Amino acid sequence: MRINSLYGRIGLLKRVAEKATKQPHAFLASLSFSTEGGYGGDIGGESQQNSSSRVKIFDRDLKRVHRDRAAWLSRNKNDTFVDAVAENLLDRLEDCKKSFPSALCFGGSLGAVKRLLRGRGGIEKLIMMDTSHDMIKSCRDAQVDNSSIETSYLVGDEEFLPIKESSVDLIISSLGLHWTNDLPGSMIQCKLALKPDGLFLAAILGGETLKELRIACTLAHMEREGGISPRLSPLAQVRDAGNLLTRAGFSLPGVDVDEYVVKYKSALDLIDHLRAMGETNALLQRNKILNRETALATAAIYDSMFATEDGTIPATFQVIYMTGWREHSSHPQAKRRGSATVSFTDIHKQFSGQS
Repeated sequence: MRINSLYGRIGLLKRVAEKATKQPHAFLASLSFSTEGGYGGDIGGESQQNSSSRVKIFDRDLKRVHRDRAAWLSRNKNDTFVDAVAENLLDRLEDCKKSFPSALCFGGSLGAVKRLLRGRGGIEKLIMMDTSHDMIKSCRDAQVDNSSIETSYLVGDEEFLPIKESSVDLIISSLGLHWTNDLPGSMIQCKLALKPDGLFLAAILGGETLKELRIACTLAHMEREGGISPRLSPLAQVRDAGNLLTRAGFSLPGVDVDEYVVKYKSALDLIDHLRAMGETNALLQRNKILNRETALATAAIYDSMFATEDGTIPATFQVIYMTGWREHSSHPQAKRRGSATVSFTDIHKQFSGQS
């Protein structure tokens, strides 16, 4: 996805930071597959061959390491940005008249979803899943009053859901799916894992995320190295989200976008925040070396171009919310093509005659 790899030189930035702060940031809201294949299990020779031939963008093993580290950096801490995204996503459950007895939750905001659920959706059984064992342990150990919900914990991968077909009523993914190599395939698996009339809720980072950092990083690389290195990974655009839902086969698809601005004391604090969220660079084709001059130039350009009057630097996070249902006979259906009994021409003549 997106975030950059300045984390490799955190020590360098710390030496140039003028001062530390107790509150580093402030929040401002402004192919076929089988769901029974299991995590890392055999899903058939043909499927394995197709899987190996897919274009891979992200290093999933590295992303798991990032999640392990984030579990310890965010332990016993609440992130206002992550909480805001999870809260907005869970708000959609209050708009549903039906309840969802069984639910699967995965992504980058497990702790926030578990803490903010507060009985919404009528969930009785909840499965919390993450690729990171440390993140699952941290979520399990968190003190949350959800005694009425039977919760189980699972180490699994979004790219190969270890969930049986038609087994859950609700799937929640908050800030996680944007790191999958095959986003359409993962969403298809989610649809198949849902029971008929099951609900899919997801929040992913959109293409405008960290636009300030993109600009600063690009200019610094051109100035210091004479070219551009892939420090930021690709992100889905808003126009793509609806197509993804339709391609996955969801009915009644819905997409909306929120933009959040988080203010930091310095570029160092921004990188620390990205590390705590597990959102640092995991591109397979990433440049693993960031020289000192480029790192310092990135921080200086960021500050000179985007610093506000109060001395802080803003970072934009665009969040795309997606909603979709597994098909059911109770859903509104489009009429068969050609079945209309009144033409638009007749309607136009009728209203034209009245005027």
